[in-house]
Parts: sequence; C-alpha cells; structure tokens
Amino acid sequence: MTKDSSNMTDNQAMSALKKHGSTIIWVIVAVLAGYFGWEYYQKNYAKVDTVAADMYTNIDERNEVIKLAKQNPDLDAAAQESTAKDEAALFADIDKLVAEHPNTAYAWQGLMLKARHQTDAGKLTEAVTTLEQAQSLKLDDQGLAAMTDLRLGRVLLDNNEADKALELANKELPAAFEASRQELLGDIHIAKNDTENAKKAYVAAWEALRKRQEQRAVLSLKLQSLGAEVTPITPRTPVVAAPVQVSQPKSAEATQEGGDEAEAPAQNLETQNTQMGN
Repeated sequence: MTKDSSNMTDNQAMSALKKHGSTIIWVIVAVLAGYFGWEYYQKNYAKVDTVAADMYTNIDERNEVIKLAKQNPDLDAAAQESTAKDEAALFADIDKLVAEHPNTAYAWQGLMLKARHQTDAGKLTEAVTTLEQAQSLKLDDQGLAAMTDLRLGRVLLDNNEADKALELANKELPAAFEASRQELLGDIHIAKNDTENAKKAYVAAWEALRKRQEQRAVLSLKLQSLGAEVTPITPRTPVVAAPVQVSQPKSAEATQEGGDEAEAPAQNLETQNTQMGN
C-alpha cells in the first residue's frame, strides 16, 4: 500500500469514527444510565422518597407519549405543535422535580432524560447546561457522577468543544468506567485529528475490558480502523441472578449513550449495555 493510499484510508477511518462514534457511545451511556441509576439506588439507599418516585413515574409516562408521537413520520403541523407543548410541559415537570427533590436519583434521571431530548433536537448548548446541573446534585454516588461526566464529555465533543471534553475525560473515574473513559478519550483525539493518541486510548480501553473479560465490538472496529492489532477477548460466562421484583420507574433510556466489589453493579451493567449499543 502506498503512503498516499494509507493516508486516504486513515482519513476515511477518522471520518467514519467522527460520524458514527457519537451516536454509538451516547446509546451505551444512555441505556446504562437509565438501568444503573435505579438499580444502584435501590441497593444502596434504605429510604425511598415516594413523592419523588411518583413525580418521576408521571414524567416517565408523559415521556412515553412524546416518544410515540415523535416516531410518527406523518405528524401534521397541529400534531407537531401539540407534541412540542407536551415536551415543554415535560421539561417543566422535570424542573419541578429537581427543585423539590434535588438530591435524589429521580432528579438525576429526570435531568438525564431532559438532556437526551435536548440532544436529539440538536440543542447541544442547552444539553450541556442540563448535564452541568446534574453534576451539581449532591448524591454522594461515584457511579452516577461518572456517568454524568461521560455523558457531558460526549455532548461537549458533539458541540465542537473538544478541549473542554478532553479536560473532563482526563478526570479519574471509578475503575468500572475506565474502558468508557478511555474510549471517550480516543474519540476526542480522533476529533482533534490525533490518531496516535486515539490509538493509545482505544488500546487502554480494550485492555481495561480484557481485565474484566468483556467484549465491545465497536471498540474493536475503531482499533482495526487505526491499524491496531486486536487480540480477541474471551468473555466470562455470565452468571444469571434470580429475578428481583421491585416497583420502579422505567429506565432513563425509557427516559430518553461504556472494579471492585463496590463497583460491581456499574461494571456488569456497563458490559450489558455496551453490547446493546453495538
């Protein structure tokens, strides 16, 4: 292969990663955030704020109606206007939930949902503001904080704020999120046309997954597109736990984008939802 053709291949690979990487990682984090947010809260907090829970349930139900409406490609102008009003009411409900129950997992999920709507609408600056508000919640929960940082870093990158995204992605996160953090770093370096550091970050992400015996097909493709050798990972045999019946609001992807014993819920769910994103 000639030098010119190699450069062309690199450029094509970088363009593909820039185009599709954002959507893929957003799905990973979004699904993870929805499921993990509720499960972790149930396992680690004895007292449930039932008022906040009821408020979030209503928010989730309203969101489902809006999602169904938006999936209809044949909405007329009147229906579109009605859906826009419903979305504004949804945001108002979320703002009320956050104002009245600011330091709850329900407030966090509401803000994740709001940010997803804003991102889908291309209102990235507004989504950044919403995610920064989520960062300010006093949940004393490293897992939720890590997912907020990852999501904010992704939106900053999508909003052409790669330097700010890089600063955020360089923050140390719990070990369970190291693979996702390194993959985000790689995507940021791709956006900055730095293939060397992108490859290093992707390799680090792959090795973090190897330690946990977890696969991530999209990451493998990114490595291959940059000419890196990818050694297959043999996944560990999944352990199927007995189902636990709980009363809960639906996930934040229903609301709407990758450790040790204490971080096990985050680790397992990161794997599960990464595979869904692939």
